[in-house]
Amino acid sequence: MLCLVENRFLPRTAAFFDLDKTVIAKSSTLTFSKSFYQGGLINRRAVLRTAYAQFVFLAGGADHDQMERMREYLSALCKGWNVQQVKEIVAETLHELIDPIIYDEAATLIEEHHTAGRDVVIVSTSGAEVVEPIGELLGADRVVATRMVVGDDGCFTGEVEYYAYGPTKAEAISALAVSEGYDLSRCYAYSDSATDVPMLESVGHPHAVNPDRALRREATLREWPILAFDRPVRLKQRLPTFSLPPRPALVAAAAVGAAAVTAGLVWYTSRRRAAASA
Repeated sequence: MLCLVENRFLPRTAAFFDLDKTVIAKSSTLTFSKSFYQGGLINRRAVLRTAYAQFVFLAGGADHDQMERMREYLSALCKGWNVQQVKEIVAETLHELIDPIIYDEAATLIEEHHTAGRDVVIVSTSGAEVVEPIGELLGADRVVATRMVVGDDGCFTGEVEYYAYGPTKAEAISALAVSEGYDLSRCYAYSDSATDVPMLESVGHPHAVNPDRALRREATLREWPILAFDRPVRLKQRLPTFSLPPRPALVAAAAVGAAAVTAGLVWYTSRRRAAASA
């Protein structure tokens, strides 16, 4: 059980969550492949290839070489995509695709960390255009994600500006600790992959969630807690009063950047108010 409330006189703390197979049951990027196909961004062959990649990812995770091949493939695939169109597709299908695959255990942990006064930060290798709306849905305070280069025409160039992977995640956490005043020795981190060992070992409370074989071995050697998340659940089922805005509102939110109208932020704000009252 987490400590209920952080001491107000101690430095700030945070809980850092990997996203895929840690907070949600699938790969966030690959989950949108059908929507991108329907939006005309990819062809049927690409849908089949991403479906196979999703299968491999779910079956046993992805090691460093597989992640590199996936990065190269996705970077080439999205070259020429209009960024605004991508954001609109993600906003329109977010609740349909992501809400049902959020782990109940992860959502509970996020609530507990917020109640304890800790920030929640999603740290994901997936692209920012996908991760940021998911972070809002989950009520995260901050998001660290891969960023692609966008040309003057508003389209992806196929080049990577920032790759949130492996040691880079740990570097991002260290930078946040400096800018936000986090005491990393009292912070928490959660991930399913051995590629995130640098992130996990940078905090005082690392946790392996549904770990791949390499991370399970590492966690056992280091005596890190190993958690099993296996109950995907819609937020509506967890919170009976939770309501989603109509789909056009979600698209409009993506178009103008008015993320405050999304249901995730409403849920997050109510939780923070409840914690403050307590």
